[in-house]
Amino acid sequence: MSSPLRVLCVGAGHMGRSHALAYHQIDGFEIVGIVTRSPESRAALNSELGGGLPEFSDYYEALRTTRPDAVSISTYPDTHADYAEAAFEAGCHVFIEKPLAESVPMAERIVAKAKATNRKLVIGYILRHHPSWIRFIELARTLGKPLVMRMNLNQQSSGSSWKTHKALMSSISPLVDCGVHYVDVMCQMTGSRPVRVSGIGARLTDELPEGKLNYGQLQVTFEDGSVGWYEAGWGPMMSEVAFFVKDVVGPKGCVSIVADKAGAEGQSANVDAHTQTQALRLHHAALDSDGAFIKQDESIRLDDEPNHDGLCFREQEYFLRAIRENMDLTDHMEDALNSMRIVVAADESFRTGRTVDL
Repeated sequence: MSSPLRVLCVGAGHMGRSHALAYHQIDGFEIVGIVTRSPESRAALNSELGGGLPEFSDYYEALRTTRPDAVSISTYPDTHADYAEAAFEAGCHVFIEKPLAESVPMAERIVAKAKATNRKLVIGYILRHHPSWIRFIELARTLGKPLVMRMNLNQQSSGSSWKTHKALMSSISPLVDCGVHYVDVMCQMTGSRPVRVSGIGARLTDELPEGKLNYGQLQVTFEDGSVGWYEAGWGPMMSEVAFFVKDVVGPKGCVSIVADKAGAEGQSANVDAHTQTQALRLHHAALDSDGAFIKQDESIRLDDEPNHDGLCFREQEYFLRAIRENMDLTDHMEDALNSMRIVVAADESFRTGRTVDL
């Protein structure tokens, strides 16, 4: 039996905590240290993991001291490129939360370094491990072409959640941070090349630095004629009405995520609710000779509905398998770059007032 992979956990926020819990529970990993700037966060996570783990405030010191086999990076995107490159240079495999970086050139640097050092790079596209979302994509592919894809995830935040959002927006917009997930889903649904992107945005608060936006929407057109939009906004002013829309229409009908819990009032800031589906509703467009629908709508419920921690567990099982089985992650990395290019192009479109050709 192989020895456990020694993993250094960097970041102890919501995602960092969930990933650390997964490493703690999977036999193939051994946590060798926790890195955060906050002593309180480190101590709280250490206690939850049973205590006794080395704690660090300096990432580079932790990397030198612990000499891990793998590094899990769940920090703000402005640190991703430097942290990942240092990990690869130290001979480590890397799991990194989305978005891959705060800019496309930085994301390309990370991927290039992974290839140059022959180390594995897995990016935290959590929906790729969700059974209901996998099924959602499969059903969308049965609807014919072109597809019309409508998605959003607005978050009404206050207190500590608003504080976290403001800190995150100092380096990246909501449209980029969350948009990579849903643009990635659109790319999987169409299997087509995106050709142009346009975007709009707004700064709805004076609590952000000038030039930083807390609301945005993108529209993307694909080579096969499919189109999609995605909307994201964070803050105490955001509406809780229709904040959770996941809907795809094609010539043969439509499929939608029906998420009563996620769409309920007061749930937009609940990260656990963001991946909940409850059911998929499949509508068939075919009509009989009298103009009536031939088939009734179908409600598809999947028994396997993991919570947020469960999804992170599956991500880390995939990371372990990628390393142990020497999986080819070329497509995985290129897909992450592709979705990153699209959301960054939307941000550019808003700032220039012009549609961006890809």
